[in-house]
Amino acid sequence: MAILFNEKAKTFTLHTRNTSYQMKIGSFDYLLHLYYGPCVPDEDMSYQIMEYDRGFSGNPYESRNARTFSLDAQPQEFTTYRQGDFRISSIEVINGDGSYCYHGKPVDYKISQGKYKLDTLPCVFASETDTVHTLEVTLCDAASNLKVILLYSVFEEADIITRSVKVLNAGDKAVHLKKIMSVCLDFLNGANLDLVSLPGRYGQERQVERQPMTHHIHSIGSIRGSSSHQQNPFVILCDREATEDYGWCYGFSLMYSGNFLAEAELDQYDQLRLVMGINPNSFLYELKPGGTFEGPEVVMAFTCRGFTALSHIYHDFYRTNLCRSKFVGEVKRPVLINSWEAAFMNFDDVKLVEIAKAAKNMGVDLLVMDDGWFGKRDDDNSGLGDWYVNENKIKCGLHRLVEQINALDMKFGIWFEPEMVSEDSDLYRAHPDWAMEIPGRHGVRSRNQLALDMSRRDVQDYLIEKINAILDDANIYYVKWDINRSLADIWSNSLPAGNQGEVCHRYILGLYRVMDEIILTHPHILFEGCSGGGGRFDPAMLSYYPQYWVSDNNNPIDRLKLHYGTSFVYPTCTMGAHISDSGRFVPLETKAVVAMCGTFGYELDATHLSKKEQKLCKKQSDLFRKYYHITFWGDFYRLTDPFKAGNMTAWQHVTKDKKESLLSVVVTSLTCNGPQEYIKAKGLDPKAMYSLNGSRELRSGSALMNAGIPINREVPEYSAFQFHLVKAD
Repeated sequence: MAILFNEKAKTFTLHTRNTSYQMKIGSFDYLLHLYYGPCVPDEDMSYQIMEYDRGFSGNPYESRNARTFSLDAQPQEFTTYRQGDFRISSIEVINGDGSYCYHGKPVDYKISQGKYKLDTLPCVFASETDTVHTLEVTLCDAASNLKVILLYSVFEEADIITRSVKVLNAGDKAVHLKKIMSVCLDFLNGANLDLVSLPGRYGQERQVERQPMTHHIHSIGSIRGSSSHQQNPFVILCDREATEDYGWCYGFSLMYSGNFLAEAELDQYDQLRLVMGINPNSFLYELKPGGTFEGPEVVMAFTCRGFTALSHIYHDFYRTNLCRSKFVGEVKRPVLINSWEAAFMNFDDVKLVEIAKAAKNMGVDLLVMDDGWFGKRDDDNSGLGDWYVNENKIKCGLHRLVEQINALDMKFGIWFEPEMVSEDSDLYRAHPDWAMEIPGRHGVRSRNQLALDMSRRDVQDYLIEKINAILDDANIYYVKWDINRSLADIWSNSLPAGNQGEVCHRYILGLYRVMDEIILTHPHILFEGCSGGGGRFDPAMLSYYPQYWVSDNNNPIDRLKLHYGTSFVYPTCTMGAHISDSGRFVPLETKAVVAMCGTFGYELDATHLSKKEQKLCKKQSDLFRKYYHITFWGDFYRLTDPFKAGNMTAWQHVTKDKKESLLSVVVTSLTCNGPQEYIKAKGLDPKAMYSLNGSRELRSGSALMNAGIPINREVPEYSAFQFHLVKAD
């Protein structure tokens, strides 16, 4: 059994294949966290807790004169609030009597088979072959009768534990949630831990930063209305000495697309607490009697084998347990060409057909018509929200255009930005109250557009109706779903003044409903997410889209860092990557090698390429298909760190059976008369012999991993190499 309750010790122990997690109903009936790490037996781990009179640390009333028990030093599974624990909290609540307090203690628990579900939020699912058990622990504040239900699902084979939280107001007065974290994890000694996060900016998303934990509160989050370009809802706590191949690593991945917060605090006693959930900034959610609130899911993983092993856990799990789209497994993704960098908004049906004909020679399967096809849309000042075809551009009509593309034996895709509206649009003129604007104040403009109030049911219904009508009118195979601004002017005309603190969360709930009614009702369509590039690249989005645009920055040298950072949690098959005109001094072959560390496609005007270039692109498209089973389903290894000084960036994909591998290298700089460099492979069978790119000369896996592959120095800068390794029979 993956979840055990020891009646005598009052411990709950959660076991995956390689890890154990334990909590206990401890002294004075507080729920204490005891352990998360490598497997241990079902024994009481509370022997680790050493209690002292800490001085000036408050003691619960129940402890009477026992000054050695203070919540300010106890490792809690879900914290109390204003009960003597002055560290970061799991919950902040305003009770019906105006008091700020939560004093929850366990009153019930339930262990069951299968994975819990959330009614309002996306979460991972269990497949038929997974062994999954769920634990629910109910805490209750006796004074207010506010209940907090802690949810845990244990994926035994995957080494994954998911956590979420539900809050139920079982009292007779309304309460207001100011903060509700989905996970709280306390470490008895965190002085030698580092915090790894993925900060960035537009065009440089998911860079990698590592900082030692100090006696401060380290905060990572977003208040931009989305998970953002600037931060990603994923963090790692790891040993100070942890590397790619060694060291304890704890991963926390939040399934939420809106404002989020992860906080880590090293306290006065070198204990460390991490919490993660919805960002409490400007958040105030009313719970009336009988009302329930759900917090988003956190996907946790642990390994003692370094960053690579942690990435493999997440990659394997997110490939199989996150998105139900048929394009995750049974149907291969097409090689596409997008019209944006080819024509921007200056195109018509004739131009699109010309691009498609030229792209066909490049081995492209799918033409995507990007921004500019709808309403009055010749630039970014107008038209958003008017989801009907502009027949001044698409003169033959959408249905006929798609037929022309299909006649070339190519598929057709289309771009939407459902969540936004232009002031110069029929929609805004008809429904100005649907846009987010604070009454009596000038609005913040971003990309000359406003955000629709997605918390409103009528806005959601409009988008569902209009977009489904377009998708059902023609043979649409692919949709790019974009959002191109952060949220400001947070306000809903449909909510009273006292409930405006709910708008950001209700926006996200409304967005998920719209996606449920559009994406999930069109399972035959491949959907790709985009947010000014990678500004909302999170697992909740990936539960709807099997792939997400990594960044608007297509420069292949910059992409080396973008793919590196993204790979810490997200697998290659989720990473939208294209070849474009960006990086004019980088050879086309190198651009292709970089794009193969993703979904692969083109972002350029195919009609401007020479026959020779088109032929080269055809070869690259064929190589992507040849290596698809390796790059989409194999284990990924970061062989070098592009953020550190070096002349080369290298990465590798290895099939699960270790029979094939694709090792890729990009030369990023050359030094005059420099030393010979070698790239050491990983993940191979050390005893097996491998051929390199079809050579009859064989090398052992041990030699390739320990001595490495010599990289030719007599090449131009930005050259690239691919080594296809095949295990000899």
